[in-house]
Amino acid sequence: MNNEVNKIMGGILATCLGVLSINITANAIFHPVKPTKPGYAIAVPEVAAAGGQKGAPVQQDPPIEQLLASADIGRGQASFNKCVACHTFDKGGRNLVGPNLYGIIGREKGTVDGFNYSAGFRKAMKGPWTANDMSEFVKNPKGMAPGTTMTFAGIPRASERADLISFLNSKSDKPLNLIKAAQAPGGGKAK
Repeated sequence: MNNEVNKIMGGILATCLGVLSINITANAIFHPVKPTKPGYAIAVPEVAAAGGQKGAPVQQDPPIEQLLASADIGRGQASFNKCVACHTFDKGGRNLVGPNLYGIIGREKGTVDGFNYSAGFRKAMKGPWTANDMSEFVKNPKGMAPGTTMTFAGIPRASERADLISFLNSKSDKPLNLIKAAQAPGGGKAK
């Protein structure tokens, strides 16, 4: 019987030594490297903002007067649905989180009565709202007025911005001729 127990114990010992040998060999072949900082490094290829390849020039928006020539007020009203949580556009409408936008095109920036504009907006925004200014602001509010409290991400598509500007211009006692104003000397300053 001692012979049988010795064989069983020898088999168990041989199995343990085999597993230990496999573990040592696996660690030698597949040597794990402990990172200095926990987490995963994610490699993101650089792509141009317009969706082009790395190094490709970023596509510029067409001139605003060209976009305004084909702008649609109905589509602009649909785009304004992105703004209704914070703005109204009715004559004499109340201010919400943002100011009432009735008559905004051609009006001096930051002049809606009863609305407390952020310091970042007051500092960065001077002069009247032109079609060009409105397009750039709606494209990237924080880019044009750093420090503004407006949390809207922006509308990247230029044609949608032109539709929205046409709609906002229609909400005025004296709508401007936006195409003529955008073509005026001085970079589209409304007169």
